[in-house]
Order: sequence, then C-alpha cells, then structure tokens
Amino acid sequence: MRRIGVLTSGGDAPGMNAAIRAIVRKGIYEGCEVWGIKRGFAGLIEGDIVPLELGSVADTIHRGGTILLTARSQEFMTEEGRREAFASLHRAGIEGLIGIGGEGTFRGLLTFHRETGFPVIGVPATIDNDIGGTDYAIGFDTAVNNVVDAINKIRDTATSHERTFVVEVMGRNTGFIALTAGLAGGAESILLPEFPFDIEAVCQRLMRGIRRGKRHSIIVVAEGVGSAPAIAQEIKQRTGLETKAIILGHIQRGGTPTVFDRVLASIMGARAVELLLAGEKRAAVGLVGGEVKHCDLEEALRTTKKIDEAAYKLAEILAI
Repeated sequence: MRRIGVLTSGGDAPGMNAAIRAIVRKGIYEGCEVWGIKRGFAGLIEGDIVPLELGSVADTIHRGGTILLTARSQEFMTEEGRREAFASLHRAGIEGLIGIGGEGTFRGLLTFHRETGFPVIGVPATIDNDIGGTDYAIGFDTAVNNVVDAINKIRDTATSHERTFVVEVMGRNTGFIALTAGLAGGAESILLPEFPFDIEAVCQRLMRGIRRGKRHSIIVVAEGVGSAPAIAQEIKQRTGLETKAIILGHIQRGGTPTVFDRVLASIMGARAVELLLAGEKRAAVGLVGGEVKHCDLEEALRTTKKIDEAAYKLAEILAI
C-alpha cells in the first residue's frame, strides 16, 4: 500500500487535526503518500481530494475543528453515492481509507467496505464519547473541560445572585459529558438519559441545600433528557426559587484540544496507518485500559458503552 486517504466526517471534535497530522507524518515516514479528502464522504463523492505533505499539517496540532472540513452526506447513504465514492478513490489511486469521526462515520466505513471490499480504518472522534471499542474518543476530554470552565463561570453569577442554574450539555442520547463535567464541576444534580429521575426529588435536594445555608445550585442536564428551559421552569414552579436555564451548545466543541486529546489523537492516528500497512481490512482503533488496541468495525458499532454507575452515585453523595 503506497497511497492512503484520510477524511473527517460528522461533527467536528477537538483533536481531529492532531490525528490528521499523525496520519500524514506517520504515513510519509513509512514511505506512503497521504491524500486528504475534503468535507468527509461528500467530498469523497465529489472527488475533492488533495495531496498532503509534511508542511500541510504544520502548526495544526493545537487547533480545534478540522483542516479537512467536515459534512454529513445524504448521498453517501445511497448505493449510487457509495459507488461514486469508490470510483473517486480508484481515480486517485488511493488504496486504503482512514475515517476520523463518530458512529455515523464508522457505519459509513463499514457499509462501504462490505460493498466494495475497500480497506478502511476508523479513528473514534466524537465529543459525545458514545462510540464502542474505546474508553475515550478524541474530543471528549476537551469538551468536558470546556463545560467545567463554563460551569465555573456560571457559578460566580449563581452565587452573587443566589440563583439556581440548569445547564444543558451535549451528548446525543448518552450522559458521558454531563456525568463527567457534573462530577468535576460540583453539580448539585446531574440528569442523565441512562437513569430515570424524579423532578420532585431534585427540588427536595435543592430545598435541603437552602435550609443548610446554600446560596446557589447548579444542575447539569444531558440533552437526551429534555429541555433545560422546561426543567428550569418546572423547578421554579415547584420551589419558588429563581431558576435560569443555559444551553451551552456548540461552544463545547470548540477551542484548543487538551494535552490528553492531542496525545490520544496522535497515537490513534499513527496506529491507523500501521493497521492499514499490516493488511487490516476493516478495523477501529481504540484506547482500552490505557492501551491502544483495535477491533473489528462491526464490533465497535455493536458494543454499547455504559455509564459508570458508581461515578453517578458518587456525584450524588458528594452533592449532599
């Protein structure tokens, strides 16, 4: 294998550029050419493919987002679209494809491989951290640090005005961001899709805090649970406490990737190149138990990652 393609797809995640950088430089070190595919699977169908040199990825390891750009492609979900993508790879002389992204990216790679036999490697990058086959996805650590930084700032105003704030965070249908940031940020309550919650119990916890002299409260809500404004309104009606809602939104995705995400992305990107050169046909890279490993793409998609229930219970204990 002498020519490798790399793309980023789906939602951007801090650390994607570090992964691209590692793939390009590791590939060139191993004697390969590395070509970048712009705008994910959409750019692959359109043939928007450019050669990447050592200098192409200079001064990128600290940058958020993705220099290759990203998009979601409805056309790639069709057989005709995937046939055109295969033709684009053939015209460019690319012999193996590395896709950096989350569940949608992995599903696209797996379907593409099944239909064409083309060698594909998935590198997990999603702030939601909801992809199987890895303990941590690229971007998750940066996202939770962004959330904790926001909670710290919100807490200043919450204390000054003696208010309750309901902070909604991303995560799709999972609560990994909410639990990690809520525990680190000292939230009084953390509402996750994985565990049913009783709004009356949340309100009682708030009132207990008021009775012991607590002047403010922070409640972290995963977006898969419901609307922060609706929950804030319900709390206000039940308790009479001045309650504000904040939806952090896409601020969670941006900014300079943390040291952890830069290192994780660099190691995973390099391993993806090694797997292609070793003859792997459809693998997913992952960090499991502190070691970089790989598994079949289908296994990564089939595995349901579970929330740490012990950490959830600990957060409740520490918020008493």
